[in-house]
Amino acid sequence: MTDNVQLFIDGAWVHASDGTTVDLVNPANNQVIGQVAVATDADIDWALHAAKSGFGIWRKTSAWDRAEILCKAARLIDDRKEDIALKLTAEQGKPIAEARGELSRCAETFEWCAAEAIRSYGRMYPQRRPSGRQMTIKEPVGPVAAFTPWNFPVVLSCRKLAAALGAGCSIILNPPNEAPSAVSDIIRALHDAGVPNGAIGQLTGNPAHLSERQVNAPEIAKVSLTGSVRVGKLLGQLAGAQLKPVTMELGGHAPVVVFSDADIERAAALTADFKYRNAGQVCLGVSRIFVQESAFDAFYAAFAKHVEALKVGDGMAPSTTMGPMTNESRVKAMEQIVDDAVKHGATVTHGGKRYEGGCFFEPTLIRDVPDNALLMTEEPFGPVTPIVSFTTYAEVLARANALPYGLAAYAFTNSLKIATDIANDFEAGWVGINEFSPALAEAPFCGFKDSGLGAEGGPEGFDAYLKIKFISQLAV
Repeated sequence: MTDNVQLFIDGAWVHASDGTTVDLVNPANNQVIGQVAVATDADIDWALHAAKSGFGIWRKTSAWDRAEILCKAARLIDDRKEDIALKLTAEQGKPIAEARGELSRCAETFEWCAAEAIRSYGRMYPQRRPSGRQMTIKEPVGPVAAFTPWNFPVVLSCRKLAAALGAGCSIILNPPNEAPSAVSDIIRALHDAGVPNGAIGQLTGNPAHLSERQVNAPEIAKVSLTGSVRVGKLLGQLAGAQLKPVTMELGGHAPVVVFSDADIERAAALTADFKYRNAGQVCLGVSRIFVQESAFDAFYAAFAKHVEALKVGDGMAPSTTMGPMTNESRVKAMEQIVDDAVKHGATVTHGGKRYEGGCFFEPTLIRDVPDNALLMTEEPFGPVTPIVSFTTYAEVLARANALPYGLAAYAFTNSLKIATDIANDFEAGWVGINEFSPALAEAPFCGFKDSGLGAEGGPEGFDAYLKIKFISQLAV
């Protein structure tokens, strides 16, 4: 089901030059299902040279031709969706229905960026002299080094690939070692659609080594990362030393605030569904739930019913609604978070333990968690949910905004005033009121505070791969 994952350099799939690989593991059963190439310095240098030469070709390809190629890639991805989804579930663990949905969002992203490629307009300025003209044009920034995580490896890769290629940049993609084979199929679709040799590349291997070599390389003009705050700060320092632009979507710790006037049953159902999607490994996902005191018991009971109804198992099983965590280290992190919450006086009412076999952790629900517990201060990134009460608007706003993260925030209320106030007062780049939404191709996704720099998605994310040139021209 899963291929051995090779490097893609200058239009060719190749083994690492020294033959080194690491295991690719199915988290549902811990079985090795493939091997992943580990790029050497020589491989990285080859990829960098190819990206530079590929950029020279791709940047001169017309926006209309680039758009046609991206649309063709979208169709190929859609045609191959079932095979790619099976690989994604096998290596990452998510239920097969979620994997199919992720692939659909990939095709949509390429289609949107294809259309945006032919909308990258410059600007004409009023003439100061009859024989002159002044204008700005947009040009691709140059070769891009892009780094993506394992929770949504395909769609997060596609967001970078589609925008960079649509803008006319070449790009070296560095997918996660935990889930690279489905991403390889996206690269394959782009190459089959007509992206020229060198304009796209793929490297796998030691993440720290790959990122340091590429960010420091003179061939690379821009860095794009979706990952942790810690890694973002490290790469930001490297890029900043050379004044290279960066786009960084980093970690969060999204609050959900449920006011007593909300539709409690609906709020509980939507929140539970979004929380346990991808086993809670969602950067936009639910991390901390605050419920107004008078509605707390009703919300908790309704939420618990949805937790009890979850079907945990291998993502390949049609009945599974929550699969395994992606790797063993995340299971151990859940155990540490739960133990810390209990030591701080919290009560585990549902779950709290790992399953035997695979990387499964029980859907977990915890109440009475103090704000200084690890679960409330650091993103759990897993199926562990704290639900706590609040009394006043001012109190919950201060608690929701207290952390150095600002990626996403949500609220449920039937009051137009409260909805308007909290949307304005949340310190987060992505805000949902009475609903949750995955990242959209047409909308900018950007984090506040430690949660990121710049935007991905929408015109703002597309423009991040462009630079502006001012031209003043006089006829003589």
